Amino acid sequence: MPTAWNVDAWAGFFSAQIAASAALAGLLFVAVSINLEQIIAGSNLVARSAKAIFTLTGILLISVMAMVPAQPLRALAIELLIAGLAMWLAITWAGYAAGHNNPYVSRANRIFQRILTQLAGLPVLCCAISLFLHRGGGFYWLVVAVVFSYITSLSDAWVLLIEIHR
Repeated sequence: MPTAWNVDAWAGFFSAQIAASAALAGLLFVAVSINLEQIIAGSNLVARSAKAIFTLTGILLISVMAMVPAQPLRALAIELLIAGLAMWLAITWAGYAAGHNNPYVSRANRIFQRILTQLAGLPVLCCAISLFLHRGGGFYWLVVAVVFSYITSLSDAWVLLIEIHR
């Protein structure tokens, strides 16, 4: 079986993502708790916090699902489709709420953040469809999702921890 569809070949990758996403989510909770008063004072920051948490939790859950031993590939594809759709909807909604009517976010930054959000969520759906059809990039789509999930989550964490004080 080619590597793109061989879940066993990706075990190390998924194991690393479980550890990384869980650690980053924990650090994000610390960042939010440090600046909790300022974050809850504005709905945009609450939404940005939610987006970061939803993104990291999505990667964590997807990686956990992929680590289930002896799971049929089509069953995993369906699980990833459901989880990926939930993740994509949640981060798209939260990203919109974080940028909508936010006087501190320029139009260019709002567009950039929306692109990052889509690049974090949509590749999960592409992966699920690819696995189900056994065509296309398979698990390689998740690499794209993970990279952009970390970029967008760390960007959100930076705002919640550092930029909030400007």
